[in-house]
Amino acid sequence: MKIALIDSGIGLLPAAAAVRRLRPDAALVLSSDPDGMPWGPRTPEDVTARALSCARAAAVHRPDALIVACNTASVHALPALRAELEPGLPVIGTVPAIKPAAAAGGPVAVWATPATTGSPYQRGLIGDFADGVVTTEVPCPGLADAVQRADEAETDAAVAAAAALTPADVRAVVLGCTHYELVDERIKAAVQQSGRPRVALYGSAGAVAAQALRRMGAEPAPGAEPTDALTVILSGREAALPASALAYVEGRALAAVSPAPS
Repeated sequence: MKIALIDSGIGLLPAAAAVRRLRPDAALVLSSDPDGMPWGPRTPEDVTARALSCARAAAVHRPDALIVACNTASVHALPALRAELEPGLPVIGTVPAIKPAAAAGGPVAVWATPATTGSPYQRGLIGDFADGVVTTEVPCPGLADAVQRADEAETDAAVAAAAALTPADVRAVVLGCTHYELVDERIKAAVQQSGRPRVALYGSAGAVAAQALRRMGAEPAPGAEPTDALTVILSGREAALPASALAYVEGRALAAVSPAPS
């Protein structure tokens, strides 16, 4: 079993870790685009072209499923990816976890990139899945970039700025960018300051990993014999995991099996 993941950068690490928890026997192909990151400010056409390039580089390795571990790419590129790769290669997109957050009760805050905040896509998800639940969209300028660089000071500043925009009565925070899941504990700590009630965080990594297995017709097998099979592709080049990935537990867990740069 082999599962590929694509993203602009290291935002694919949480989903990769979730796949490994469900199926430790799954080989992984991680294909990202550090040369073109960030994708958020790019046009939909450019995002689509870059996502297709990442997917094609991953498809060479004949995976059984492809996870689009990026909210921006899922919004803009999913139709093109599916048109080119399916039905031979199932393509699984990433959707912010607004539905489970709203189902647990509100109020809810959705942290996302400035490009996604207020977008028709996100507003549509809120209308479909959080109707009647007080929901606040919180833009997080610079947070994904700071996480990508593993810049702790900039990450803390961006998290603090977003926390200041989050209403005091919020009970759930949806992480609307896959990069944010790498710093979920920092986000939780910042939001729960100033006397806020206990806040639950909702990411998408676990759900997208489970959906990939369903699309493959496979069952979770957390006790399966682990494999160290890993391929890392950076803007079309096979390489090692980027150094910034090692700042996060998800990246360090994969580092021992990442190939050396050629």
